[in-house]
Amino acid sequence: MGAAPNVRLRLSNRAENVLLIRQALSGLAEAVGLDAVALNDVSTAVTEAANNVVLHAYEGDEGPLEVEFSSTAVGLDVLVADRGQGIAPSIRSGDAVSDGIGLPVIQALTDSVEFRDRPSGGTEVAMHFELDQARPLDDAPGLAVAGEQAAIDPDRPEGIVLGVAPTAVARNVVPRVLSTLAARAYFSTDRISDAQLLADTLVSELDGAVDGPLLVGVTVLPRNLELRIGPLLSGRAGMLFNGEDEELGSILGRLTDGHAVSESGTLELLDLRMAQRG
Repeated sequence: MGAAPNVRLRLSNRAENVLLIRQALSGLAEAVGLDAVALNDVSTAVTEAANNVVLHAYEGDEGPLEVEFSSTAVGLDVLVADRGQGIAPSIRSGDAVSDGIGLPVIQALTDSVEFRDRPSGGTEVAMHFELDQARPLDDAPGLAVAGEQAAIDPDRPEGIVLGVAPTAVARNVVPRVLSTLAARAYFSTDRISDAQLLADTLVSELDGAVDGPLLVGVTVLPRNLELRIGPLLSGRAGMLFNGEDEELGSILGRLTDGHAVSESGTLELLDLRMAQRG
């Protein structure tokens, strides 16, 4: 993929995470003005590629699933990657079809697709979609290399890391993903709405306070969400709760059930907790 991605997801190959991928894609599609027909084609192809990782990459075990979306002047590039056993050479070259891989569907819906071995092990499925009707994004940079997320990765294996750039994309992607995870944590309808409002508020207030792209790490527990957000410029995390804007601090205090600020080099990370109430 040539362009730096606008959305990157690092998660496990659990079946329920395919919905998160689709939600992130829907948010990006809204940001670039992708119509429903084109979105359906892209979503179907991406779902097939992700389902292949769920079903085949780790021979029934759990392992990493990585997805990147890059909006370009000529369309959309999507990368779905795993660190599993890889795909047979005949499948990568398109000479044969494996049951369950959905290769004919992917080939029919993409303008080009390539199956590649990863140097560190596993497989990459690189898809390109020509989407003339999509609006170009701002000149703001996308995400850099995947290593930038290491500092924000939750310790627990069920942790999910979302990276988004620019802010115009984050406004559409982060609330969708967070509300979906709130539902997974068995939150009530009202509390799911709170999760979406929290995401809207944070994306709006952190514009200009983030050192580079916005990174959100989420750990889902029964009736709880644990979030790590950053990397923020020094002093900005505490200002959200204790700054001059008392109304903002009150809103964040009402929506969350605890917060803490930690340091990552010269930058800050904001830790938040949301719990089901009542």
